[in-house]
Amino acid sequence: MRRNCENIGVLHGSWGEEVVVEYLRRRGFEIIDRNSTPVVRDRRLEIDIVAWDRSSDTMVFVEVKQHATMSPYARRMRSVDRRKKNNLRRACNAWRRVNKWHGSFRFDIVEVYGVPGGGRPVLDHLEDVRLFVRPERFVNWS
Repeated sequence: MRRNCENIGVLHGSWGEEVVVEYLRRRGFEIIDRNSTPVVRDRRLEIDIVAWDRSSDTMVFVEVKQHATMSPYARRMRSVDRRKKNNLRRACNAWRRVNKWHGSFRFDIVEVYGVPGGGRPVLDHLEDVRLFVRPERFVNWS
């Protein structure tokens, strides 16, 4: 029975990512990468979506969070705790290093409220989340 529950979670997560990919494409973003793990030996460092924002010439790292329902008592970004932020920061820095990206970038979180087959999902797009405490400097050691 446990295996079925895990599969349902995977289906929900991939459905939420598909919804966000279509949303970003409609807004003019170009999807560069999905489920990127720039550090092969550390699976915790995963970026859900890497997209190019043509309007601002910015690489956007997107974290997708899916919730079954929207609660008026829950705060935004309720599932992005300090540990998750640290992992996302490390993953973004690793992606930039591996892909030799020196241009501008930002971090967005898109929360999807809904379930597959449950009607139209509600999206909450949080742009330019302060994931990086101070301006990052990229040092090219090669």
